[in-house]
Amino acid sequence: MPDSDNKTNATPAQPAEQAVTPAAQALTVDIYDQTYHLSGDDPAYIQKLADIVDDKMRLVASHGRTVDSLRVAVLAALNIADELATLERRYHTLAGTAEESGNMRNRAQTLTGLLDAILEDERKLG
Repeated sequence: MPDSDNKTNATPAQPAEQAVTPAAQALTVDIYDQTYHLSGDDPAYIQKLADIVDDKMRLVASHGRTVDSLRVAVLAALNIADELATLERRYHTLAGTAEESGNMRNRAQTLTGLLDAILEDERKLG
């Protein structure tokens, strides 16, 4: 059954594994002593991601007693997910701070305009 979220360019007559966009390039990466054949638009970026995963898996393996690669992969994925969640929280905190600064700046401009109008009225009356 086809997956409606499939983002490959597969046609019904072509399996999804063989669907490659015209700009995609084949790439072989090694992650935790396993070879994977991948494709994508930016091989250097894919290699960088593979290196991150490999480094994280080796770090997890060096701190634990497990040699099961699936277990190491899950723990590495949890570590990467934790890093992502931490960065997302920091981003949202910074974005909120920037938004609050913009709101305060707008309010200050509005108040400045009101104050100028009041002072102008005072000058006309006085």
